[in-house]
Amino acid sequence: MILKLLLTNDRYGYEIAKTIYQNSGGDYELKEATMYSSLKRLEKEGDITSYWGDETQGGRRKYYKITDKGKQTYLTNKENWEVAKRILEELL
Repeated sequence: MILKLLLTNDRYGYEIAKTIYQNSGGDYELKEATMYSSLKRLEKEGDITSYWGDETQGGRRKYYKITDKGKQTYLTNKENWEVAKRILEELL
């Protein structure tokens, strides 16, 4: 989910969580601890990079950007999920 959101533009943590919640119609809430541990793992694996924004008001925000490796990871994961979804639909 995180990589898919970052395909369109760079985002900061709260924005990622808020967008996932809104896009799910309120059915899924990505907990802060889960999100930040996922972001840390994705960054360590080279799928995303981060940088500090230049906000003039309030606290600085850390933005996340998908890398070329992250785009490939997203496509691979999407293919795997589509296979799993197809199998589950056949079995249920």
